[in-house]
Amino acid sequence: MELDELHESPRLNQRQTTTESRDEGLVEKSPCAVIDVERSASIKSASRNLDVQQLARIATLPGGFLTDELRRETWPILLRKDFKSPTKQSVLDWHTLPRHRDEPQIELDVNRSFVYYPSHESEGKLEERRAQLSDTIVATLREHPMLCYFQGYHDIVQVLLLVLGEELAQATVPYLSILRIRDFMLPVLSPSFEHLQLVPAIVAAVDMDLAKHLAPAQPFFALSSTLTMFAHNIEDYQEIARLFDFLLAHEASLSMYLYAAIIMSRRKELFEIEPGDADMLHFTLSKLPKHIDIDNLIKRAMGIFKAHPPEKLPLRAWAKISTHSVLKTTRSEDRDGVVSIQTLEDGITLFEKQAKRLERQAFCKHIRSSLWTYRRPIGGICMAIFVGVLSIWIRRTENDLPALLTAKTLRVLTSWLS
Repeated sequence: MELDELHESPRLNQRQTTTESRDEGLVEKSPCAVIDVERSASIKSASRNLDVQQLARIATLPGGFLTDELRRETWPILLRKDFKSPTKQSVLDWHTLPRHRDEPQIELDVNRSFVYYPSHESEGKLEERRAQLSDTIVATLREHPMLCYFQGYHDIVQVLLLVLGEELAQATVPYLSILRIRDFMLPVLSPSFEHLQLVPAIVAAVDMDLAKHLAPAQPFFALSSTLTMFAHNIEDYQEIARLFDFLLAHEASLSMYLYAAIIMSRRKELFEIEPGDADMLHFTLSKLPKHIDIDNLIKRAMGIFKAHPPEKLPLRAWAKISTHSVLKTTRSEDRDGVVSIQTLEDGITLFEKQAKRLERQAFCKHIRSSLWTYRRPIGGICMAIFVGVLSIWIRRTENDLPALLTAKTLRVLTSWLS
């Protein structure tokens, strides 16, 4: 059966209603969890065959992978095609590794976790989950100390922990960190800002009038959502788990397309703001609407992505992205935006290359800044050397140099060096 037929088939009315049994990874109990039998069979078949393209197509359908039980089958495959279940020993080894420099901040953020979900759990159970969250984050960063923690990372890991359970989350989070969001875990934030520049370009490709209206507001309004895969801003567990189905199945740029789709869905509201009011535009755009239709936004984002792929975006937005960025390394030739599969070693190599590139950029920026700061004393030294050399040359040419040319040249150099 074709996927579209699966979505529209009248047999989808044959539903199995259950009360799901919960283990360590499943937290939001639903007394009437509706399971689409046909969809479930398709998900399980694609998982057995490691068919990431089929999984990506299913992830775009309403409801995505439906349940956390099915997500535990699909998410590890989407993060790494040849994923193998971890051994208990491999999970425990991190305790013996040196402390990561960011552990004090991790502790502060973990203490503020699990605010919106899971609901109806005792404080003792929530403390247990916080301990698991801390262990999962610290294990990843100790095993990969080059990664830099950022505030909001715990929001992402929290979702994986709730869906996958502690053991599988500890084994999977490194793949997410290094293969999908490593741009945000570099020593500086500039690569994150490169991501944001895609948002106005996507809006401009679809709606130039709206793009011009939003131009006074820099795209930093999208930072919180895109940095955390929307986990910091979406307060409903089922919605964020369903959105992760889509984001994990597709290349990194789809997160920017999704944010652009959210912006365009608010067109009327945004045009009610006075033109040029950058502060109000930023305030409005930085907060997601309280109620958003995830499935409809995914459908719209995919439509925009297919009509305006990254390479064809205006403002040379794609050309400005580093070749080592996850935006480009997760890019595949698949028109549906299916994420390209890489190994953890590939990701580590790309991280190192990108870090070196940033170091070179920082060094060059420092040199330019120093030259500008000391341009007057440097100019004086250069002028003295030039005058000395010029004097010797004039003497050797028996003063054949026209006086007017000499004076003009000196004036130009004096102006440039000062």
